[in-house]
Amino acid sequence: MSAVSDLKRQFSRVARGDSMPRRDTGGPNGISGGDNEHTPLMSRRGNKKPLYEDDRAWVRYPSSFFHISWLVLTSNYVNILLVFVPVGIVLGALGMNPIAVFAVNFFAIVPLAALLSFATEELSVKLGQTLGGLMNATFGNAVELIVSIVALRQGEIRIVQASMLGSILSNILLVLGCCFISSGIRRRESTFNATVASTMSSLMAVAATSLIIPATLYASLQNSSADTDSNILVLSHGTAIILLCLYGLYLFFQLKTHATLFDAEAQTDEDGNEEEAQILGPIPAGICLVLVTLCVAVCAEYLVDSIDAIVEEAHISKTFIGLILLPIVGNAAEHVTAVVVAWKDKMDLAIGVAIGSSMQIALFVTPFLVILGWCIGQPMTLHFQTFETVVFFLSVLVVNYLIGDGKSNYLEGCMCLGTYIIIALAFWVKPDDATGDAIVGAVKGMFVR
Repeated sequence: MSAVSDLKRQFSRVARGDSMPRRDTGGPNGISGGDNEHTPLMSRRGNKKPLYEDDRAWVRYPSSFFHISWLVLTSNYVNILLVFVPVGIVLGALGMNPIAVFAVNFFAIVPLAALLSFATEELSVKLGQTLGGLMNATFGNAVELIVSIVALRQGEIRIVQASMLGSILSNILLVLGCCFISSGIRRRESTFNATVASTMSSLMAVAATSLIIPATLYASLQNSSADTDSNILVLSHGTAIILLCLYGLYLFFQLKTHATLFDAEAQTDEDGNEEEAQILGPIPAGICLVLVTLCVAVCAEYLVDSIDAIVEEAHISKTFIGLILLPIVGNAAEHVTAVVVAWKDKMDLAIGVAIGSSMQIALFVTPFLVILGWCIGQPMTLHFQTFETVVFFLSVLVVNYLIGDGKSNYLEGCMCLGTYIIIALAFWVKPDDATGDAIVGAVKGMFVR
């Protein structure tokens, strides 16, 4: 929450109309330079209370609403894209061209994701460390969760799986790579808490294992008379429950027993920076959270509805849309935040945003969607296609090597970006009907003799 405190204070100052103090240059007759013929008018303006502090309730409440709204809207430059929200909803409601509906709602969700993150941070300030951490953990990936729930309800299992995998890859490769480059431009080498990074990367390795095992089981059951899909579903449901338990234990580890290891905000504030001013109180933040969530749900509905038409008209695979395009929507605000804090050499916060968000998706969001699919009768499993599973495992392996020493530089960032671009190109040329049977056959040959 304190990662962008300096920027937020600057935005708040501009929004309130505050200016820098005037220099007292002195004037005739011992009067300060500010006391000229304009002083009475300026004094009357300066002593007048703003409308949002007026004693009259019928003036104070509307003025306070517009004042707070202005502060929220000016808290992030990306909020200028909010003009796409009503346009996207109208285009979707009228059933206009699917490409236009997809593109407009694509850009509409970007500022909504930023507002969702902003409202969550404002609300978590008053809840204390534990509840605040739970709030950030729950709503940190709310956009991906909402889009995936909409797709899951419509039976778009491939979109859900690709979106989850894409969010993880974009965070651990694209975002982390940009952070390393951003920090490496200004300094020869940056350091971060290797213990925390190692803990997160170890959990990511566990998540990769949870995808490799279903893929391996699927390959070994090809020549069996047992019902393969039913067995994979049972394995996925049990694995999802275990992953959710591990995520709960990680939260307890992070917020209670080993909280000092993860206290990056306290470490970065030791230089005496003043604490950022809170813009929204608990009630306005809660209202903002609900309204933004509803807007995201509506835009996500139209976005998912237009995917089939996009695939047919633009000849883009569903896997590429879910793996590359949709994660950009949900993670745009986090991407910018991570790069900004890395530029300021707050690498612990940057690592927390990049790898921590990926870990939430792998250990919380994806297992939750498996359980949700179980409840609503959709066969959502942890059996990803073999090619996707191999890509995920190799990506986690690369990142674990890069962060293991607790140091980073721009070359390591370029390695992450290069790996991500290679993966994006691979999924761009990979058609949806490619199931990876050759890989399955090779794996099967290793286990079935």
